[in-house]
Order: sequence, then structure tokens, then C-alpha cells
Amino acid sequence: MERIGILTGGGDCPGLNPVIRAVVRKALLDGYEIVGIKNGWKGLVENDTLPLDMDAVSGILPKGGTILGTSRTNPYKKEGDLQKVKDNFKKMNLCALVAVGGEDTLGVASKLTKDGIPNIVGVPKTIDNDLSATDYTFGFDTALNVAMECIDRLHTTAESHHRIIVAEVMGRHAGWIAIEAGIAGGADVILIPEIPIDIEEVCSVIKRRHERGKTFSIVVVAEGAQFKDSDLILQEQKLDAFGHVRLGGIGEALANEIEKKTGYETRVSVLGHIQRGGSPTAFDRVLGTRFGVKAVELLKAKKFGRMVALQGVKIIDVPLEDAVKELKTVDMDLYNLAKVFFG
Repeated sequence: MERIGILTGGGDCPGLNPVIRAVVRKALLDGYEIVGIKNGWKGLVENDTLPLDMDAVSGILPKGGTILGTSRTNPYKKEGDLQKVKDNFKKMNLCALVAVGGEDTLGVASKLTKDGIPNIVGVPKTIDNDLSATDYTFGFDTALNVAMECIDRLHTTAESHHRIIVAEVMGRHAGWIAIEAGIAGGADVILIPEIPIDIEEVCSVIKRRHERGKTFSIVVVAEGAQFKDSDLILQEQKLDAFGHVRLGGIGEALANEIEKKTGYETRVSVLGHIQRGGSPTAFDRVLGTRFGVKAVELLKAKKFGRMVALQGVKIIDVPLEDAVKELKTVDMDLYNLAKVFFG
């Protein structure tokens, strides 16, 4: 019996368990054996696995996170790890691998298809929704709804206390959560990584609101946003295994500048990992399920080096390298729509 492996890498998000469940159920139905690789690429480096059967995936559909665990391990970072990945792929007696992750996890998968493990299919996961070649990644819808609900709640306390509240949401290079949660939550200013922050313009919008009798404002900022003014650049922080800065602090810095320049009391709320946790929405459960089934279909057809994707209402497949060659950033038409409601 041929054996398929599955791993989940990078940041966790709601919808991972529905993908795992779908891959396992479809693989077993098609006569494959399936093994879970623990903690992303780290599991392939360390030969750390667990068997997956019907009982293992029973009841996991509504659960957030991943039963396989995850990590930000990069097998291309440490000398010798790449060879361990290749050796352990053979030791596990795998005929193919399903890699579930975002730009980093799938970037590794894309490289591996050229470096000795061609039998890989990718499944796009990221709350940032920034992978190319797919309209949506699973995890985004849940994170978006969590952020929107938090912004709704911040409105009531901001209005009661006549404060400016800065809501910092996730989004390293792309501001999809910020822009869509901000629009849906009625934010007064939305700041995204794609456009440097003009602090004078932000304060001008807030002052205009006060001039027309609005004594509170909600400012939504993506964690990866940066100030236009070089004097306000955040201090350099530690890097992860993929060379990314461990973000944090833009909300606090922004709130300090707003209060200093306007004189209005300003507070900050960092939503952080709240956005990653909890039960997936119906959209993410269904999308994850469709992705998982399609991934096994691709493996069965020996269409390797591909990633499942949503385009329109159809689940299709695209080359892995197309999905990770550049990030999908916020459409400026959407940003201009949001600007209609600033202030």
C-alpha cells in the first residue's frame, strides 16, 4: 500500500484540522496509507511522525490549530537539515507529501521539488491571504471575522470614554486583514504595509472628526505597516528562520504619536494571536475540506509540484512556484474604497 505524508508548517490558523481530516478521509477512501509529520518541516528533519486513521481525525473539523503541531523550521537554514529531509522522506517510505502552509512552508516545498523530492502538492494556508494564484487562503476568513468583532467592541468603549483607539491586527507584508476588517468594522483610518504611514495625515483625519463633533476614532493598523517619516522607524528586531522580523510595536508607536500631535487620549489594543485561534468559520471549514480532497486527487493523478487554489468558485491547481514567487498585496481599488469612509 502506498503511503502519503502530510505536514502543517508556519503559523497556525483555523482550518488546518479540516484540511487534515479531508486529506486523511480521501486518502483512505482511495486506498492509501497516511502518516502525519509532526511540527512542519521539523518533523521531516527529525523523523517525527504519528499514524493517521479515521479515529485520529474524528471530531477535529470544528477545532482550531492543528493536531500535527507546527513550527517555523526552515530545512535550508541549517547545514545538514536538507539531507535529513531527503533521507527521512525515504525512511518513512512516502510516495508523496502534502505540505500545508503559507509563503515560507510552500517556498520550501517548491524548492524541494527541484532538490530531490518532486512528489509534493501544496495547500495554501495563511491568515494574511497573501499567497498568489488563489483568491483566498483558508484561515483568512476566520481571522477577518475575529478582527471585525474586536473592532466592533472597541467602538463602544472608544465612544464612551471619548478616546482614540488604535487596533493593531496581523499582516506582515500585506494588509488584507486590516483593510477588510477595517471596512467591515467601520474604522475611521486604516493603515496597511503597502502604503507608508503619513502621521500628519492620520492626525488631520482625526482632528476633522473632532471638529464635526465626533469625540472618538478607531484606527486600524497592520502589524507590518511602517512610518513614512524615517525618524519614526521602529527599532530593528530579531529574525526568524526565514529571515522575517518578529513584528510588534507599531500600534504602540502610532498611538503615542497620535496623542502627542492631537492632544486626544489614545489607547492601543493589539489583537495578536487572538486572530489565529478558535474555531474556523463555515467558509474556512468548507474551503479547507475542498482543498484537502483536491490535494489527494492531484497526488493520485501524479500531478506533483502543484498547489490547490480557489479561483472564483472553482478549486483548481497551479504550479507551486507561481504561488510563492511574489506576494499578493492589497488591491489599491479596495484601499481607495476604504478611504471614502476615512474620518
